[in-house]
Amino acid sequence: MTTPPVSTLQQPPQGATSVQKSRMKGSVTPSEQRLLDNWLNIQAINLMRHAKSLRPFTKDEFGTGPVSPSEAHIEAVNRFIDKFRSKVVEMARWVEAATNAARREPTTERLQVLLERKQVVGDRVLYVEGIWDFYFDLFVQRLSSFGERLRTVDRIAANCYEDLYVGLGTAQPTPSLLPFSYANSGFSPATFRRGVPLRRLRHNPNLFPLIMLPQHRLDNVWALSSVLHEVSHNLQADLGLWEEIPARIYQRLTTEGRFSPEIARVWANWHKETMADMFALVLGGPAAVESLMDVVGRSPTSTVRFSAFSVHPTPYLRVFINLILLRRLGFDTMAGDLTRVWQRLYPRLTPEDIPPAFMKTFYPAAEMVVDTMVFQPYRQFANKSLAQVVKFGPAQMEMVDLAARRLAAGQDPVTVPIRFMISAARLALDKQLATPQVITDNFYRILGRR
Repeated sequence: MTTPPVSTLQQPPQGATSVQKSRMKGSVTPSEQRLLDNWLNIQAINLMRHAKSLRPFTKDEFGTGPVSPSEAHIEAVNRFIDKFRSKVVEMARWVEAATNAARREPTTERLQVLLERKQVVGDRVLYVEGIWDFYFDLFVQRLSSFGERLRTVDRIAANCYEDLYVGLGTAQPTPSLLPFSYANSGFSPATFRRGVPLRRLRHNPNLFPLIMLPQHRLDNVWALSSVLHEVSHNLQADLGLWEEIPARIYQRLTTEGRFSPEIARVWANWHKETMADMFALVLGGPAAVESLMDVVGRSPTSTVRFSAFSVHPTPYLRVFINLILLRRLGFDTMAGDLTRVWQRLYPRLTPEDIPPAFMKTFYPAAEMVVDTMVFQPYRQFANKSLAQVVKFGPAQMEMVDLAARRLAAGQDPVTVPIRFMISAARLALDKQLATPQVITDNFYRILGRR
């Protein structure tokens, strides 16, 4: 059915009453005018109140105890949103002006101006509201049963940052906005780095590192080495290692190692995930390797699948890369035992799984990659190596052993760095020093309030 031309629509219908005819000629009844005035008035009120509802967060509305968001995080969010809020309030006044003009003279042109402005400003308010909602959802979790658990994760992340920056031995300050954790559904943890545009933020840059954890991971504290891995991605970015690491790997493999450019490119592609694994192991200890085996130990089809273009190392090979570092840190026996366990889980490897050319060079290339990442100096580490900046060896493992026994007994091992407590929980579970639930409850009770 076609729409009649405007001139036809504006003609009084056949048999129209005198009131209808007068309206078509531009005159309105008092009651109609009153209803139009009311409607116009409410449009401006609604829009202005909607804009002003995007208020700043207060430091106490998400709790006042140790589990609440830090004042620095709340202030950063308020400053960020205020840039949008002030503009939106100003635009709402633009609609208010159009409303007043339409009330004085309700012509078609002025009513159309109002409707167009209302649409533009309303869309902008919804844009800002999405950003406000994102941070509200993050912060309000601290009022739920997740609060103490998330605060514990925050403290583990903060301890990683603090100890690494102290280990640099320079005047370089620790970033003021440290990682902030939140719970979500799903299988795998994830992180969103500082400064990276996020869809939930309407593609604006992320203010501070975010660590997303599946709810079930928070129940299994011995598996929280994933936190160390995700924190490590942020350390890589904050220290400026993203560009240098792959270049170093490629250069060393192709020159000193004399590996083909194709082999070197695969290892360079894997640099982010491999480096995060290396960080996690030196920050937290052997539980990082065991937790990795938990995560990537899936069906043979999934675990041995090789891709030369993936940013993640082939899961089967990824465990062996970590075991190379474990051995170099002084844990030969444990590394050997875990190697044999892993090989028993995946006893058959065919040329269809991983190309023979890559497997032939795997161990010498992996040894060189681990050495490049962990044992070579970098200007970002104040011309030290990662192994010098953050130490983990048999002496630190003794601290983990002490912490495991005290954790199982419900006692705070106050002299042990918080970042070691994940390995302590794993050791307590492996040695059956307490039930899984007791270990979990003690872990959060002790660390969430330390």
